[in-house]
Amino acid sequence: MNPKIVGTRVPRDDGRQKVTGESLYVDDIDIPGMIYGTTVRSPVASAKVVSVDWDEGYDWTGIVRVTAKDIPGENSLPLLIDDQKILADRRILHMHEPIALLACSDPTRLREARGHVRLRYKSQPMVSQIEDSLEAEVKVFGADNVFKDIQISKGDPATILPKCHHRLEESYITGHQEHLYLEPQGMIGAWQDGVLTLTGSLQCPYYVHKAMKAVFGLKDDEVRVNQAVTGGGFGGKEEYPSLLAAHVALLARKSGTPVKMVYERAEDMCATTKRHPSEVTIHGGVDEDGHLLALDVDVVLDGGAYCTLSPVVLSRAVLHAISAYRCDHVAVRGRVVATNTPPNGAFRGFGAPQTIFAMERMMDLIAETVGISPAEVRCRNHLQNGDSTATGQILQQGVSAGAVLQKALDASDFHSKWEAYQGSHSNRNRRGIGIALFMHGCGFTGHGERDLKSRAALRLFLDPQGKPRAQVLASTTDIGQGMRTTFRQIAAETLGIAFEQVELAPANTAGVPNSGPTVASRTCMVVGGLVAEAGKGCLQELGFSGTTSEVELAAALASTGAVTCEREYEPPPGLVWDDKNYRGSAYPTYGFGCTICEVEVDAVTFETRILDVVTCQDVGRAIHPSIVEGQIEGGTVQALGFAGFEKVVMHDGTMRNHDVSNYVIPTAADIAPIRVLIHEEPYSGGPFGAKGIGEMPMDGGAPAYVAAVSQAAGVSFQQVPILAEDVFAELLKKKAVKRS
Repeated sequence: MNPKIVGTRVPRDDGRQKVTGESLYVDDIDIPGMIYGTTVRSPVASAKVVSVDWDEGYDWTGIVRVTAKDIPGENSLPLLIDDQKILADRRILHMHEPIALLACSDPTRLREARGHVRLRYKSQPMVSQIEDSLEAEVKVFGADNVFKDIQISKGDPATILPKCHHRLEESYITGHQEHLYLEPQGMIGAWQDGVLTLTGSLQCPYYVHKAMKAVFGLKDDEVRVNQAVTGGGFGGKEEYPSLLAAHVALLARKSGTPVKMVYERAEDMCATTKRHPSEVTIHGGVDEDGHLLALDVDVVLDGGAYCTLSPVVLSRAVLHAISAYRCDHVAVRGRVVATNTPPNGAFRGFGAPQTIFAMERMMDLIAETVGISPAEVRCRNHLQNGDSTATGQILQQGVSAGAVLQKALDASDFHSKWEAYQGSHSNRNRRGIGIALFMHGCGFTGHGERDLKSRAALRLFLDPQGKPRAQVLASTTDIGQGMRTTFRQIAAETLGIAFEQVELAPANTAGVPNSGPTVASRTCMVVGGLVAEAGKGCLQELGFSGTTSEVELAAALASTGAVTCEREYEPPPGLVWDDKNYRGSAYPTYGFGCTICEVEVDAVTFETRILDVVTCQDVGRAIHPSIVEGQIEGGTVQALGFAGFEKVVMHDGTMRNHDVSNYVIPTAADIAPIRVLIHEEPYSGGPFGAKGIGEMPMDGGAPAYVAAVSQAAGVSFQQVPILAEDVFAELLKKKAVKRS
């Protein structure tokens, strides 16, 4: 029998190629005859289009020009709703909206030509803030500017809240966050014999495939989408690449040559999607000991100018609004509204970081009000097996909130540090420690996975040396998270062959089945589960009831020839979901995590230094511990950036700090070593017990950081990000209050 592969730290599938520079990203790919494309964008945030004119004094020879008139079908990008224009034709809804496309063989001349396109327009009133959008005096979308409204109800909070021993109310605000993936958006498009071939930096090949079929009226086999090596995504390459694909396809169609478009960094930061800003107001009621009795939560997200995936982001936001706590009486209302800012879209965590931040700060407020520690209030209220969520889902297994909480508390020495830092605000360097407990649903919400019908296949064959080999066929993409390695481990362990004897087919729509998008903490749990089931199916076709020896497997394959088995996702039994009323089992399982952050605030410069970060997270089963640790570290750093570094400065509907020199992300010099504790509470529906892990690390860093800064500074912060100037402003207010 082969040694165990799952749970080991085998070399990463793509490690050598990326380290040596062999990996080819979009900008590394050249095709004979290829020309380069660029986008002409709107200089205003809200206007009626009068015309798009070409400077008659400029030499347009050799430059391909495309406007909305060149779109063969409807001028809309198919997504949840078909509201987003491929190219603006009558109305501009946000700054940097695409209005025309250019292409030629010389990138320098292309940039010059862009300045000779004249947009004639009539300015319109604009909406830039959530509050203005809710007033609906200016219509961006529909009658009330609301893309989606969701309500959750459990028990009778309206009756219980007034009777509670302590009643608390607070509002919490989170801002935009830029993805800042290493590789900007990029796509190559070419037409040949009526077939459109696209190669791009993307997360979801079949999303692009579906969109191009609709835009150009093509059949399944007339569109081929290939994923190039992708330099990060974080959700920013989920839905957006479909728009870029439409642009290169239009240019390639008109020019008759392949076209490449790669965004410049400033363009990428200004024009593409970001995390939804949020305003969350919580009314909470607790007894004298701090036990949650009733919660009323109002969630408002800023969707930007077009819907994109905002309803789905809102869905996850409201479903995580109570986070990892039990409460019998709950009301949650969520709305996502339209503004004249670039559309917001998918981002790691998908709405949960915004509402979990609010709930965690409310838990800190409860602890302060009752007179207990932040750790104790969480110990008294966290979910346990048998408890129910806000949607009434009874949690039957794997509720590890208490376990991850205790492990993190022990590793960080939280209790003694929190006591030591209480009220110590006289020194220049003041310390604080903060905690966050959270959970994250794995996979698509409700019926999402059932309706998606994801498929994956496995092909088992003999190589020229007579050894069994396997090929995994799935459209799931590796965007840096290590999926290729994990899938190979799952297949190898299932079949009982060596890791080196498994390979992955390229992620393209012409050669692999639709495994669904690479999002929502579903890759390992859902698609990895299909890979394992497909492997079991191959063994069964060869007459084996389980893992066998390599010799027996080779003999069976020599007799029967290669076998291929495909599996389609089937939801676990007993999951019932009512999408209309938001009741029932929102997710098949949840991951739980606890993050503790210790900081030091300089009372003279108002800078914050991170001293220590401990995070314990339940992943079900760590297929590859190093990859899991990397995901947790990376997500935690991104969450700390969201909390204390990354401020998107919006003015007149555009991002003003669109440069890595003034949009600051944390580097290794800014973050203390993150101590990752992996907790394994296997999920019966995941491959070898695995749950999802990609998004959950994003949930805890921000509230833990803000709690720590609040303790150190001696003032309570209710927003992110907190920069040095924010600390200065609050301490100045505190000093003014003392003087008065």
